[in-house]
Amino acid sequence: MQHREQPTGQRITHWVVGVSLAALALSACAGTPEETAPHAESVKIESMEGSELAQLTLTDQAAERLDIQTAPVDEAMVAATATGEGALVQRRVVPYAAVLYDRAGDTWAYTNPRPLVFIRQAITVDYIDGHQAVLSAGPDIGTQVVIVGATELFGAEVGVDH
Repeated sequence: MQHREQPTGQRITHWVVGVSLAALALSACAGTPEETAPHAESVKIESMEGSELAQLTLTDQAAERLDIQTAPVDEAMVAATATGEGALVQRRVVPYAAVLYDRAGDTWAYTNPRPLVFIRQAITVDYIDGHQAVLSAGPDIGTQVVIVGATELFGAEVGVDH
């Protein structure tokens, strides 16, 4: 059987989908049916007027179960280019863990504007520098972005079932 090299975006997409499906499968297997049957919806998904995106609101229990963690969009002194050439410049950065790739290879991050509320926002990654993504477009400095649990939020938003 021949293997062909996939573009990086496809490999990452397959990895993200695989991780999401594995997490959903594991959560579906945990405990007895009585323990896992929700008494109320774990996530409320609301359309956002004028957008194809949605606002997700989790219950306290769902956020705890997913271990949702956030970090702020920050500024850092980084190389002016991905090749490391030029002087250091101040740029907007997010932890690389906040970056999600969709099936088309587009990049996103989930923002957390209010407690338990999450909104996917398009970001443009200029380059990756260690554990941080250097952005040329994205959320404002100080905006909280999800660094743990984002793939599960994405699965809930786009309709990945278990």
